[in-house]
Amino acid sequence: MYSATTRSIKITVEPFYLPQHSEPSEHRFVWAYRVRIENCGGETVQLRRRHWKITDARGHLEEVRGPGVVGEQPVLGPGEHFEYTSSCPLPTPSGFMVGTYDMETEAGETFAAQVPAFSLDSPQPQARLN
Repeated sequence: MYSATTRSIKITVEPFYLPQHSEPSEHRFVWAYRVRIENCGGETVQLRRRHWKITDARGHLEEVRGPGVVGEQPVLGPGEHFEYTSSCPLPTPSGFMVGTYDMETEAGETFAAQVPAFSLDSPQPQARLN
């Protein structure tokens, strides 16, 4: 598990490899990751946007930006949490992800809550990358 806290918003990520959706012989490796966003502070916030940086074992960087997560823009009052699961395919047997969630307070203030960097590792032997 990986965890980071920004302004009392705690984000925990647990990645796991999906062998049933991966095809190593075709350079397709798929992971799921479970995210828990906890509001440990005293103000209500809403997750507005996401920004991911996904890097494969060759160092290729892909950035993904968009509204909310899994089609939602959850509102979290003090002590509340939101959980979701998503997935990430890569052409290499390992990589990592890191990102931010743009959060907005009831007063209209926005801030970037850090999503901790987490590794995507498959049980596949590390073959030479061409």
